[in-house]
Amino acid sequence: MSSLAIAFNLTVLGVLSTALAASHYNCDGPLVSNLLQASFEKSSQSSISNAPHFAKLNRRDGAGGWSPQVTDRQPWLQLDLRDRMEVTAVATQGRYGGSDWVSGYLLLFSDTGRAWKQYRQEDGVGRFVGNVNADGVVHHKLSHSIRSRFLRFVPLDWNPSGWVGLRVEVYGCAYKSYVADFDGRSSLLYRFNQKSMSTVKDVISLSFKSRQAEGVLLHGEGQRGDYITLELHRGRLALYLNLDDTRLRFSSGRVAVTLSSLLDDQHWHSVLIERFNKQVNLTVDTHTQHFRTKGEGDSLEVDYELSFGGIPLPGKPGTFLRKNFHGCIENLYYNGINIIDLAKRRKPQIYSVGNVTFSCSEPQLVSTTFLSSSSSFLSLPATLSASGGFAVRFQFRTWNPDGLLLSTRLALEPQRLELQISNSRLRLTHHMSAQQKEEVSTGHRVNDGLWHSASLSSRGLQVTMTLDNEPSSTMELGDHMEAGDSLYFGGCPSSSSSDSYCENPTLAFQGCMRLFSINSQPMDLNLVHQGRLGDYKELQFDTCGIHDRCLPNFCEHGGQCSQSWSHFYCDCSGTGYTGATCHNSIYEASCEAYRLTGSSSGLFSIDPDGSGPLGPTQVYCNMTENKVWTVVIHNSTDPVRVQGSTLQKPYIMKFNYSASPEQLMALVARSEQCQQEVVYSCRKSRLFNTWDGSPLSWWVDQGGERRTYWGGFLPGVQQCSCSLEENCMDMNYFCNCDADTDSWANDTGVLSYKEHLPVSEIVIGDTNRTGSEALYRIGPLRCYGDKSVWNAASFYQESSYLHFPTLQAELSADISFYFKTSAPSGVFLENVGLKDFIRVELSSPSVVTFSFDVGNGLVDLAVKSHVPLNDRQWHYVRAERSVKEASLQVDQLPLRFLEAPSEGHLRLRLNSQLFVGGTAARQRGFLGCIRTLTINGVTFNLEERAKMTPGVSAGCPGHCSGSSSLCHNSGRCIEKNSGYVCDCSQSAYGGPSCKEEVSVSFNRESSVTYTFQEPFSVMQNRSFQASSVYRGNSRARENMAFIFMTTQSPAMLLTVSTFSQQYIAVILARNGSLQIWYHLHVDRRPDVFSPRPSSLADGHLHRIRIHREGKDVYLQIDQDIHRKYTLSSDAELILIRSLTLGIVVGGENFDEEVMQAGSKGFIGCLSSVQFNHMAPLKAALLNRGSSLVSVRGHLVESNCGAPADSTTSHPLSDQAAKTNKDNVSLHDSAVIGGVVSAVIFITLCVVVVMTRFLYQHRQARRDTSIKEKEHQTNLEIACRREAAYQAEPAYRTECHLHDSHSSTLRDNREYYI
Repeated sequence: MSSLAIAFNLTVLGVLSTALAASHYNCDGPLVSNLLQASFEKSSQSSISNAPHFAKLNRRDGAGGWSPQVTDRQPWLQLDLRDRMEVTAVATQGRYGGSDWVSGYLLLFSDTGRAWKQYRQEDGVGRFVGNVNADGVVHHKLSHSIRSRFLRFVPLDWNPSGWVGLRVEVYGCAYKSYVADFDGRSSLLYRFNQKSMSTVKDVISLSFKSRQAEGVLLHGEGQRGDYITLELHRGRLALYLNLDDTRLRFSSGRVAVTLSSLLDDQHWHSVLIERFNKQVNLTVDTHTQHFRTKGEGDSLEVDYELSFGGIPLPGKPGTFLRKNFHGCIENLYYNGINIIDLAKRRKPQIYSVGNVTFSCSEPQLVSTTFLSSSSSFLSLPATLSASGGFAVRFQFRTWNPDGLLLSTRLALEPQRLELQISNSRLRLTHHMSAQQKEEVSTGHRVNDGLWHSASLSSRGLQVTMTLDNEPSSTMELGDHMEAGDSLYFGGCPSSSSSDSYCENPTLAFQGCMRLFSINSQPMDLNLVHQGRLGDYKELQFDTCGIHDRCLPNFCEHGGQCSQSWSHFYCDCSGTGYTGATCHNSIYEASCEAYRLTGSSSGLFSIDPDGSGPLGPTQVYCNMTENKVWTVVIHNSTDPVRVQGSTLQKPYIMKFNYSASPEQLMALVARSEQCQQEVVYSCRKSRLFNTWDGSPLSWWVDQGGERRTYWGGFLPGVQQCSCSLEENCMDMNYFCNCDADTDSWANDTGVLSYKEHLPVSEIVIGDTNRTGSEALYRIGPLRCYGDKSVWNAASFYQESSYLHFPTLQAELSADISFYFKTSAPSGVFLENVGLKDFIRVELSSPSVVTFSFDVGNGLVDLAVKSHVPLNDRQWHYVRAERSVKEASLQVDQLPLRFLEAPSEGHLRLRLNSQLFVGGTAARQRGFLGCIRTLTINGVTFNLEERAKMTPGVSAGCPGHCSGSSSLCHNSGRCIEKNSGYVCDCSQSAYGGPSCKEEVSVSFNRESSVTYTFQEPFSVMQNRSFQASSVYRGNSRARENMAFIFMTTQSPAMLLTVSTFSQQYIAVILARNGSLQIWYHLHVDRRPDVFSPRPSSLADGHLHRIRIHREGKDVYLQIDQDIHRKYTLSSDAELILIRSLTLGIVVGGENFDEEVMQAGSKGFIGCLSSVQFNHMAPLKAALLNRGSSLVSVRGHLVESNCGAPADSTTSHPLSDQAAKTNKDNVSLHDSAVIGGVVSAVIFITLCVVVVMTRFLYQHRQARRDTSIKEKEHQTNLEIACRREAAYQAEPAYRTECHLHDSHSSTLRDNREYYI
């Protein structure tokens, strides 16, 4: 049975079981209306008439609801449902007849009324939206039901003009369960009626509540090697399952499928295991993982029995192989059998080991949550010890790597003790004075989210620190130690407090604590909560609010998730992706895209679907003058000789490409044209049967289909290239090989029907006769063009739009496109849901706005340009939204981004169509052109949809809208009335098409310093009307690129310095290796990266690209080295002062090694230097004498970058190009001879013709000259306007006319000269 069918069976099984369960009863009855007065409790009440039992929905008794005292620091209303109930919905209302209501609250639940857990909705949101008036009812249906006895409503916000007022109702039904309690030394055995039980389908369900992070829940095994084990390990649930594979049974490499975390929180968790053959679904609470089991069989064979709660050792009662489960299990079903019910009725199939009871005992382990990393603290008095000294014990759990756990002043002032988490270790510090201290550390990764026990005790002249079961660490003291009056846990009070000795060393503790004991006396935190003992701030009692933010893992493309108490982080190292959630590919999507960035031929990594699920792959980009070829090689590129094959036993070769089949399909689909050469030579070996024409050899396409054509682009035609070209050696056959001669024949052809490419397999079946053989070679897949780059649509009616299917972007969406318009505003795209929406629009002539709402309120992210954007020129927009942040980029303007709230809705829920160029209301439509619209790596075919939409046309008019690249190396094509110009101000290159490299030779005393006219950091964009729950920032970004050639080391290549003594330096060390220095904090050591030890001072050209985004630095050396580094800080460069190439004079704030390289300068050639949008070499050459550019020493223009293309030759270069060059050489010789003959004839004729010709065209020449001068004047005026728009005056717009009219003028001038 196929895996699809198995998955379908499992899905149907789950749906049917859910439907059957729901059909038994309607679980939506009111549960509060009939409760007695004793079932209501409160933190406080403002008066007798505001007592909690008046808090029933729609009731007007008393004062119309519950209200706490105004001085209540943490108000709450608690319900006792008298038994465990299943709760499916809640509703709230304000206090009747007043101005008191709750606008936001938390919902907690508990089985005991002491240990509480916060309810979180489907996407992890814990906050419920409350009321906006006193009488309206706000109803919330729970995404997953609560099975509990006690509920607590905790108000967070209320009417600012009133106070807390609350009436509530809870909906649900009775809940029946079968419970068993395991004490950590007991288990239940379910024994089969026969020797073994073999099943191909299993359904096991249970719920458990654990007091420990370790313990076996279920185990069974068979003699042939089958086993199933379900156990808790470090608070996570692990399932070991194997079917008939004895190798795994006796090896230590058993692989578990793990799911969920923090399962030792003493609250109920549900588990469901569904298996059909090898296909398994494991569900824990709301999280499901699908996987396929190991082993060769499809059935699970278990001998004798299944054990629950532990694995007893046969023959040794009370002895277990693994740590037993300690806690409660309820509703335990194995393939429909109620195990606990059988045990409770003492059925013979169940054997009990140890003490198993049938009611769940509730331990009094009550936790306290420290909410703030800056202001939380708990103060407890230090009780006297009969033996002198002191002893403190407690337990803690957290995700944060730093935080203060305990601080106490010692009797001998000013000494104090601090116990803290520092760099994920436990550290004890004895402060003897302001300058003198002593430290000891223990443990590692104590911030793993698990409970850890810590204790401090003093005896005599020693103080001892103990962590869990690890060996104690001891510190020697100079005198006897006694604690002061108070012990501060988790943090310190504000500095205004009298106990100012207590200082948070880094951060206060953010996490949970419990089981406080001081001098062997347990501390009752209820007294603290009631204000009768100690003091506190920013604490939440009776609950541990720890939350696993890496479950589910929102890091994409294999990124590793880590977390703190309030945030999660993604480590994207080695994934090929970047961004807050590893969403964005660091590679270009095609070779065409690399060409547009100025790259030359070489090996590149491309990501055909961008941020989509496919990863990057390496290809060779052959960048010829006219086309950019993408070359993908496979495992068999050499010629292969084939003999001895028949149709019954054919020769088969499968080709494995350097890219996966999915990547190849994406590459082919994106390309304009693809082809693959098939070289096939034969001798007495036919391709087709002579009698009936059936194929004797064939190839298999990318979809696995057999193909029998051997050349061209016409599939389904059983022909070779010679037949298509009508030059077969025997015209009775369609292939040369079918002539079946004793001499060698050739049927080489080029396959060019791209939907069938690449060739995945070749089959040859007629080389078994005497003298019969074949020789073949399948060339690499070669594609050119990128259909997505110039896919455009023009919108010329405001009411028109293109519509596409609903945007699939619940958790992440990246949207990028180019636009040009003359309209002042218009919506680029919009997609809406019931409440959520996402929109990108031109909101004013110079502002692009990215708006969305995922349930946390409207967010508007705007970028304002210093020049109008409705200037009929192309502009680039990229908007991204993820669960971590949102960002907006427009052209080269600084990136604007907002951090998402740590506690908020995550999913963008849309249900309408995606509208491009307008809205569903047909208002505020966009007028202009949009091209290259890409969303989550998928490029939308605007042209195809535009052909069938009124008011929209395919393509976009203008010289700058074609697929041919008119401006290179990031040059910008600017439309003009009678042509176009290339704006090279954003490029390090010059010339009419931004292709001429700007290269300069330096000697030891040479340098170029570019001084910024104004502090670079002022180019910040501010967010307009940003939601208060989003935090706005401008992320630090730098882009650097240059080419160099030198034999000198050490050497200074580039430095960037700021007024705040920050700097970036790129140098060659003494051994010639490249070093990159980032000094972003004056009081810290700089970050230094050296990508490889080999010398780059080798006299060859080297291309360097450096890109920083926040903490991440991406480095590329030539085409073969790609590295990612992480800085210690994501600080921005504040007030950039200057950029220097070559020798550095001064630089007092530089480190010694940088200073040494700076004093040596640079001897060699620098080319195409770019820093963000600034090109210092070009500025130095074009703006000599400018106050912004300072040139030291002797600079000589050079062409060191000219041979760059020739140095990047590769064996995969286009052979056809070489052939063409040879043909051109032969053709040139013939042309020269013809030209000589023509010149003689023209010389005889020109005298006769010239007089009459000059007379007829003299007037035309005069008119044309006048027009030319007018056109050049207009062009210069437009050019000056473009130059005025540039951010730096050193940039010059280079204007060149490229149209047919100017060509005619040049031809006329040359003719007359």
